[in-house]
Amino acid sequence: MLAPHPPTAPAPSPTAQDGAKTAVLLASTPLPEATPTVRGFDWNAALASSEGVTLHGLLGSFLTTGFQATNLGLAIKEIERMRAWRLSDVPVAPDEDEDLIDPNVRATVKCKIFLAYTSNLISSGLRETLRFLVEHKLVDVVVTTAGGVEEDLIKCLAPTRLGDFALPGAELRKRGINRIGNLLVPNDNYCKFEDWVTPILHTMAAEQNTEGRRWTPSRLIERLGKEINDSDSIYYWAAKNQIPVFCPALTDGSLGDMLYFFSYKHPEFVVDMVSDIRRLNDEAVKAKATGMIILGGGLVKHHTCNANLMRNGADFAVFVNTGQEFDGSDSGARPDEAVSWGKVRVEARPVKVYGDATLVFPFLVAETFAREVAEGMRGGRGGGGGGEAVLKRPRVDL
Repeated sequence: MLAPHPPTAPAPSPTAQDGAKTAVLLASTPLPEATPTVRGFDWNAALASSEGVTLHGLLGSFLTTGFQATNLGLAIKEIERMRAWRLSDVPVAPDEDEDLIDPNVRATVKCKIFLAYTSNLISSGLRETLRFLVEHKLVDVVVTTAGGVEEDLIKCLAPTRLGDFALPGAELRKRGINRIGNLLVPNDNYCKFEDWVTPILHTMAAEQNTEGRRWTPSRLIERLGKEINDSDSIYYWAAKNQIPVFCPALTDGSLGDMLYFFSYKHPEFVVDMVSDIRRLNDEAVKAKATGMIILGGGLVKHHTCNANLMRNGADFAVFVNTGQEFDGSDSGARPDEAVSWGKVRVEARPVKVYGDATLVFPFLVAETFAREVAEGMRGGRGGGGGGEAVLKRPRVDL
């Protein structure tokens, strides 16, 4: 007789340990093969090479480093794209202007680049980087604040000094010294500015009264740039290179103080804001492609983006600021919010770098604009003439 089979033992119930193991060792879905691998700068390879450690090599590694280094790498790529764009890259539209059908002409039409920045960046040493771009005609339109204008001009009259973020405000006030972060501006600097600008305002008022001149913020800034006649100044080069500078809040600063006092002597003096908004918006509307480089937030960010709304958005955009979006501010908004408003085009690939522009922007310029200027110098196309033509960007006003 066959022995009966022993009863089958019940399957053991899952233990807490089994559950933990399943959670920890959860199987992954494979990532696409093209997904970049995180890898930073190879210091050993660089030091062993004939070139050694170079800025170009270091910045090239940022793209795969992660976090804001990757965003900086993406911003470099976005600026390269906006600067490489030509009208010849796109098909001829059915309603194209006859003057823009010739392929050789189309190859000269470039993306119009809007550069916007806040006043604190002019107070800082980033001013020299911004001046470089204007001096060499590497941007086409500038948008800034009142401080962004006057701090540049004031530096031609007296220096801004380095201080410390922790210097006590009450003590500085007694001494007539103004603090901007860790920068110090003696109040005497603004007195010198008033002494310089007031006679110019008198002349401008006389020209308005006798010649019918209509002053706008951009025309006023152009005049001040000519009057300062100092190659250290951004606005000297903007006037010389006919790059318009827009400042919708011209009265929000020392210039506004000067205009306030001046208005009591010349109540008839007018600065026309409406003509400037038309001029700025037309810069965007009539462009075949636009790119925005916006450093900081607030007025300059919104004003530049809003001008590009008039053409259904910019084709390229790079934002550099420390703002966060949790409070709903335009300053902190990510580029995708601008897409929702039509200020950046749906098909664009905008980039925001979260960081202090004094740290970030010199690297962006070094890896994009400055490399082209350097190549122009090595090719014998530059040198000696300042901004006259290390690199001449054909400016096509459409």
